[in-house]
Amino acid sequence: MSDELRQPPKLWTGDHYNEGIGRDDIFDKLREECGVFGVFGYPDASALAYYGLHALQHRGEESCGIATVDSATKGFHYHRGMGLVKEVFPQSQLDELTGDRAIGHVRYSTSGSSKLANAQPLIFKYRDGDLAVATNGNIVNAPEIRHELEMQGSIFQTTSDTEVIAHLIARSSKDFVTATKEALQRIIGGFAFLIMTNDKLIVASDPNGLRPLCMGRLGDGYVFASETCALETVGAVYERDVQPGEMLVLDSAGMIEDHYTVMERRAICSMEYIYFARPDSDINGINLHSARKRMGYQMAMESFVDADVVTGVPDSSISAAIGYAEQTGIPYELGLIKNKYTGRTFIQPSQELREKGVKMKLSAVRKVVEGKRVVMIDDSIVRGTTSRRIVNMLREAGATEVHVRITSPPFANPCYYGIDTPDRKELIASEKTVEEICNIINADSLAFISKEGFIESVGGNDGEFNRGMCLACFDNDYPTVIDAESEKSCSC
Repeated sequence: MSDELRQPPKLWTGDHYNEGIGRDDIFDKLREECGVFGVFGYPDASALAYYGLHALQHRGEESCGIATVDSATKGFHYHRGMGLVKEVFPQSQLDELTGDRAIGHVRYSTSGSSKLANAQPLIFKYRDGDLAVATNGNIVNAPEIRHELEMQGSIFQTTSDTEVIAHLIARSSKDFVTATKEALQRIIGGFAFLIMTNDKLIVASDPNGLRPLCMGRLGDGYVFASETCALETVGAVYERDVQPGEMLVLDSAGMIEDHYTVMERRAICSMEYIYFARPDSDINGINLHSARKRMGYQMAMESFVDADVVTGVPDSSISAAIGYAEQTGIPYELGLIKNKYTGRTFIQPSQELREKGVKMKLSAVRKVVEGKRVVMIDDSIVRGTTSRRIVNMLREAGATEVHVRITSPPFANPCYYGIDTPDRKELIASEKTVEEICNIINADSLAFISKEGFIESVGGNDGEFNRGMCLACFDNDYPTVIDAESEKSCSC
């Protein structure tokens, strides 16, 4: 690579090049969606929900909430707040959330506004008492339904599209279970719902299973979570995943397993395997750490480069970096260290302080990379700004070469199912070739895993299309109807 290209390049922002950062966020990584956790039939459910949400904290750091019900008195309690689980729920607050049933939520907003009114669970009063709703995902046709309901007199209290399902339920003249089933049949998108009243808990997954949701047992009680790591945290035994199109109804009589619709093609979000879920979680029976190591193996076979050390961008790329190192025989080293005590994104108005903020979150280990040819493994490239910063950080620490290997295919299409992604024009892979991206991020070489290699690495049911995954962000093949005129709204 020429000396000219080794200099920090101008930043691609989608429409033009810009000398500055171009956005307020330090990293342009995909944002963790949201996480849900439910408890039914276990004493001190709020404490259990607290620990479950803490295990899911990586899925959302903006706000969180817990709602509880006491089955003996039908008493309904809730608390929500902005911030981390440990900040929002001191012991004194948990003591007030009595009951043996609970639903909880951690949230990161996508296009919806970040404010307390949108924190979940959303709480409503309706004709049959109290209603709490928590979801992970996005309702694609929410704008259309919301407009219809507003024309019929509904008054919305939030900008979250989760509120749509509450209005559909409340306006129905049918019993709660039937009303919920019909509401679920109306909405399109990717979602995992926990819906609780004074005497029932309903658990539902979208017809494609886009958003993960699993069920466990703890004593005589049931536990539901976005990831199996949360079950492990509270000591629950994993039982099974909630199936696409399934609706579980739990009340004092027990649990009824039902379906509100037939399963369409299974399409679990591929980014759960690549990036979002914790490596100690299992999705569809597949362990994430093992799957990511196989991605590293595959990347090594597809795009080997001679180097001195392999390092992964923490935390989601560590497993893949280990796999790449094992396959190539190049030593794996901790060339990049993440500071786990910086909290939420550090933002300052000037570029100089923004760059310092980057180093507060991530730093290169000079003694590991100095004078070395480095293979940097990462999970994705969105706008390219993060990759450029990290490559330059390694060069500043003395790396003689930086070769970037990405364990996802090029991310070229926006997600409509609950992941915070920019417009298509801002996704660097939708506008630039691999060679052009390589130059923009200042790397010596760049390669993405092939779509076929990624599918093979994850595994899954060989008889299902794409092994049961949604790959729309890579191949533009969306599993649901997408209304191009609809503004993407946030349910999280």
